Amino acid sequence: MKKKLLGAVLSVAMVATLLAGCGGGAAETAAPAAPAAPAAEAKTEEAAPAAEEKTEEAAPAEAATSVGGGLVGVAMPTKDLQRWNQDGSNMESELKAAGYDVDLQFASNDVSTQVSQIENMINGGCQCLVIAAIDSESLGDVLAKAKDANIPVISYDRLIMNTDAITYYATFDNYKVGTVQGEYVRDTLDLDNADGPFNIEFTAGDPGDNNAGFFFNGAYDVLKKYIDDGKLVVKSGQKTFEEVATASWATETAQSRAENILSSYYTSENLDAWLCSNDSTALGVENALAANYTGEYPIVTGQDCDVANVKNMIAGKQSMSVFKDTRTLASKTVEMVDAVMKGGEAPINDTETYDNGTGVIPSFLCDPVFADVNNYKELLIDSGYYAEGDLQ
Repeated sequence: MKKKLLGAVLSVAMVATLLAGCGGGAAETAAPAAPAAPAAEAKTEEAAPAAEEKTEEAAPAEAATSVGGGLVGVAMPTKDLQRWNQDGSNMESELKAAGYDVDLQFASNDVSTQVSQIENMINGGCQCLVIAAIDSESLGDVLAKAKDANIPVISYDRLIMNTDAITYYATFDNYKVGTVQGEYVRDTLDLDNADGPFNIEFTAGDPGDNNAGFFFNGAYDVLKKYIDDGKLVVKSGQKTFEEVATASWATETAQSRAENILSSYYTSENLDAWLCSNDSTALGVENALAANYTGEYPIVTGQDCDVANVKNMIAGKQSMSVFKDTRTLASKTVEMVDAVMKGGEAPINDTETYDNGTGVIPSFLCDPVFADVNNYKELLIDSGYYAEGDLQ
């Protein structure tokens, strides 16, 4: 039966050449791909609750491949953050250009909604799933159904934990993201030469996002020796990931915590740096600084180059943001999907870093770079990521 289904998939014409352009450490290698699974009939509509979506039975596999190269399910966390809108849009357009039908869903940062959406994708006949998890620990049961149905799963950007249903992982080098932020603070403050001491605070990401720990650790590992030596001082005393984490990466939560820290420790002292793991939390810190701080403005880091934060960067309210070109990640993920759907082996460049609790997941890691006021035009405008008017 598997051979029959695989033959049906292989018989369809697909686009064989995709954008490859991710950077990253080692040379590309390959890992075994999971077999393709039964295809689907027409895709479901976006982000409807499970009770509303489960109205159609899965079509026979032979009928599902009549258009394009098969059906791919793409599950994104939310539309509330700019980057997930971009990721979803890029993924959908790239997959369609490669000849696939796409069931793209956004789950409004609600785990039960995402679980229902993925279950509908499985029941609706998706042959491959690309999932950016809301909570990396909450998808084991539904993905067991995908494994039973021989549907390969590509974990997108956030590693899905404690399930052996994951075939591949596509992401940026998340530890390096934090490293880039920490190095920016180190170099801007000239910590290797300046006397100090300098005051610094940290704001990390969502504890339910496996990447958040990599971001924080990458940054903290760069700065730890300066903290241990007393050249960097964390006046709040909050130095561990658990103490500085921000549920759901929420701007309001980051702002509230920053306001408390500023009013408690920085009414008469300067703050030299606030290392924020991403742009939504950085925006909260910047709002708090605007309302509650009168000292010399600190270095503020971020990640994702969201429009509001790039505007703040231009205005001097944010120092840098790590740029992760989601077009590049989408292109690499589509290349992985295409390889899996054709019964081949997806490109990877890491077989050591990302253990999800059931073993190391073969991964492709793209390289992040930072944008600041000196290079944002080249990185963001000249590359076509944004139009100049978007940032005015």
